[in-house]
Amino acid sequence: MSDSSNAGNVYVAYQGNSYLFGGNAPYVEEMYENYLANPTSVPDNWREYFDALQNVPAVDGSNAKDVPHLPVINAFAERAKQGGTTVVVASGADSELARKRTAVQQLIAAYRNVGARWADLDPLKRAERPNIPELEPSFYGFTDADHEMVFNTSNTFFGRESMSLRELLNALRETYCGSIGAEYNYITDQNQKRWWQEKLEATRTRPSYNAEKKKHILERLTAAEGLERFLHTKYVGQKRFSLEGGESFIAAMDELIQQAGQAGIQEIVIGMAHRGRLNVLVNTLGKMPKDLFAEFDHTAPEDLPAGDVKYHQGFSSDVATPGGPVHLSLAFNPSHLEIVNPVVEGSVRARMDRRGDPEGKQVLPVLVHGDAAFAGQGVVMETLALAETRGYSTGGTVHLVINNQIGFTTSDPRDSRSTLYCSDVVKMIESPVLHVNGDDPEAVVFATQLALEFRLAFQKDVVVDIVCFRKLGHNEQDTPSLTQPLMYKKIAAHPGTRKLYADKLAAQGLGETLGDDMVKTYRAALDEGRHTVDPVLTNFKSKFAVDWSPYLGKKWSDSADTAIPLTEWKRLAERITTIPDSVAPHQLVKKVYADRAAMGRGEIPVDWGMGEHMAFASLVASGFPVRLSGEDCGRGTFTHRHAVIHDQNREKYDEGTYIPLQNVADNQAPFVVIDSILSEEAVLGFEYGYASNDPNTLVIWEAQFGDFVNGAQVVIDQFIASGEVKWGRVNGLTMMLPHGYEGQGPEHSSARLERFMQLAADTNMQVVQPTTASQIFHVLRRQMIRPLRKPLVLFTPKSLLRNKDATSPLSEFTKGGFQTVIPENNADVVKKADKVKRVIACSGKVYYDLVKKREEKGQDDVAIIRVEQLYPFPHKAFGAELKRFPNATDIVWCQDEPQNQGAWFFVQHYIHENMLDGQKLGYAGRAASASPAVGYAHLHQEQQKQLIEAAFAKLKGFILTK
Repeated sequence: MSDSSNAGNVYVAYQGNSYLFGGNAPYVEEMYENYLANPTSVPDNWREYFDALQNVPAVDGSNAKDVPHLPVINAFAERAKQGGTTVVVASGADSELARKRTAVQQLIAAYRNVGARWADLDPLKRAERPNIPELEPSFYGFTDADHEMVFNTSNTFFGRESMSLRELLNALRETYCGSIGAEYNYITDQNQKRWWQEKLEATRTRPSYNAEKKKHILERLTAAEGLERFLHTKYVGQKRFSLEGGESFIAAMDELIQQAGQAGIQEIVIGMAHRGRLNVLVNTLGKMPKDLFAEFDHTAPEDLPAGDVKYHQGFSSDVATPGGPVHLSLAFNPSHLEIVNPVVEGSVRARMDRRGDPEGKQVLPVLVHGDAAFAGQGVVMETLALAETRGYSTGGTVHLVINNQIGFTTSDPRDSRSTLYCSDVVKMIESPVLHVNGDDPEAVVFATQLALEFRLAFQKDVVVDIVCFRKLGHNEQDTPSLTQPLMYKKIAAHPGTRKLYADKLAAQGLGETLGDDMVKTYRAALDEGRHTVDPVLTNFKSKFAVDWSPYLGKKWSDSADTAIPLTEWKRLAERITTIPDSVAPHQLVKKVYADRAAMGRGEIPVDWGMGEHMAFASLVASGFPVRLSGEDCGRGTFTHRHAVIHDQNREKYDEGTYIPLQNVADNQAPFVVIDSILSEEAVLGFEYGYASNDPNTLVIWEAQFGDFVNGAQVVIDQFIASGEVKWGRVNGLTMMLPHGYEGQGPEHSSARLERFMQLAADTNMQVVQPTTASQIFHVLRRQMIRPLRKPLVLFTPKSLLRNKDATSPLSEFTKGGFQTVIPENNADVVKKADKVKRVIACSGKVYYDLVKKREEKGQDDVAIIRVEQLYPFPHKAFGAELKRFPNATDIVWCQDEPQNQGAWFFVQHYIHENMLDGQKLGYAGRAASASPAVGYAHLHQEQQKQLIEAAFAKLKGFILTK
């Protein structure tokens, strides 16, 4: 471009509406980054401009990297804002040639940036390729006469230093607009971008497979199609969520496993929803077809209290690969589709930790998504947000999308998402995406191969988006043509991926009957119920496998020997309260640790934080690792924990912190404390997955406020509460949920105790609300010392963390154990047990309010007992306590929560079962409410006063008589 005052000059930057500026400005940055890496790789005009802009001499490779990056980019951005022209780089006869050289670089950048949008991805070919002007030479002023001009292409990986414009255009279209559309140019790391440029451009994104490889791909397609057609004809109308239309996915899984094994991966954990799951079970993991058929025929053994449908079932096996055996695990998955993602990641992290494999070189997570769920469900984003964090990274995940372009039957594809691609969410962590046409199985296999190579090279997530179709409905009882008539006309006319590929191989001379022969062979294997994966290793067992047998089939037990000797208490206390002289703690923290040292010596009662710390210390000293994660859990939301001491003279986390619990003994088990991202659903799912693969680690997730646990309700409902009865999956996860009515409003009071009580059945979990420091000590130790693994839901307090009444003497830690019911311990009341007329039963901090009120009223005819374990309800201990007061006529359940919440509706039946003849049961607490708590402090105080008064007043309202 030129103007009247600069005739004959050419400018490398154009007006604001050109490709160079606005949304396409990344081209400039890429050019400059090329210049920094190798100044000779960019055209002369660009090199001269970058030299001049920085006011330095022309550079060579020796000093290019010393040129600051940001000023150049800012300078271009500023010129872009002004919308004007910029630096003159050539004049006279050279101006047009310089312009064309620059335009060639812009054309290359355009294909790298947006070439995927013009790729041939849709097997159904329902829409024409979009009009993308930046991909046409004419956009940059080239004419047909320019197509034979030769330009420098040394900054590409096409294997030539120079190419004609025609040759370059063909190479770019073959590379970026064929069956694979690559998105990677938004990645900021230059090494990663160059890796993709080299891998794609050096091969033109086309694999070169020999005849045996091609036959193997066809065999996998035949297996995928063969199983679906067999099931479709034998089990008409039964749900199976068919893979038909996406058969190339099975070939991708085969490639992924074999190549991963060859690269040294020894375990692969797979998470996927319904679509194609039965196919993966049989054709990838090697489940015996006859076992699957038995589930369809309803003749499979039913050895679980509840069980689950066949397309939710997990499975594990060991298969042979060129690098040795690989253990495959398909995670159990409910209908909440993507919720399995963090569970898989947690399972992988546990395996990595067990192997001492911090980079994930031996364990690989693989997540399989549907297009609609990948774009639509928030847990996807939450899980991706964990990927690069220290406490949750798994060395990169390979994501495979079975993109049937419809999501679920009744949706209009235009309404399925707001992004161009279903995979766009992964751009938040700069993960590359390979979109690939599912009707080109060689391209699918090649894309999978590249994805795995990238993950292994950079320990980063990567996505293969297999664009395919769904031959049948969302399930086999669905009629998709009701809402998608034109799409399903095209699908009905489609011959199938296997047929297309078999015909292609026949045309290449690999056998006219090859495809038909494979169909017959596979059908024979199904008819005989034989393995369809060769070879499955039936007798292999890894030394890293977890032995769950000590925890299976165990009957419930409340008791465990959790006390520790006094000498061990004092030794541990000294270790965890000693801060090195090189660490300068905050004065408040210093005071906390000085008090804890005194508690350790028995000079003052033990508070909650010290009781918790001593539980952790005694466990790691005994060989039980502890993993504690959650928002603020290092310090504790209510600043009671201080497990991590921050040096006030150093800011850097790795160097400026000291963790006493990591210094208990020379050969102790690990203690890990992680301040998580601001997520409940993904982090809780991750910790559940971790605990499901490590019964010997105390895995704890702590909510910032217990109220926020409702953001993870799917994990609780589908995994924690029901995983054992549905799938036989034993899990010892502990949840700490701060709970207590302190006048802080409706989102800072209740951890929704009633929801856990409603879910409690079949001895599936423990619901505990401890009220003293010794109780938290014993219950945490009990969780590991008993040969039993059940989820533990701890309703932990807020105000009791510093309440002197909730402290415990040292003797309660060196003897005794966890008390499911804490009896009345007032000497005057116990002495006159036969005079007691009322027994108040309660749970949680309200106990201390009741004791205070009793003292004010001077009533020694009222006994107050604490139910510390709400489920499994301690009938024996509770019944024994009621019998201590045989003349009591009134039993009152008192709680902070509204009547329709808390434990009342669930414990009333348990209490009634243990009452004596003639006794009456009443309720004292807040009235039923739609909100967990009020938001006005004065109203809270009034309600609290009234419910405490009601606990001592005459029974009224609902009364249950024995």
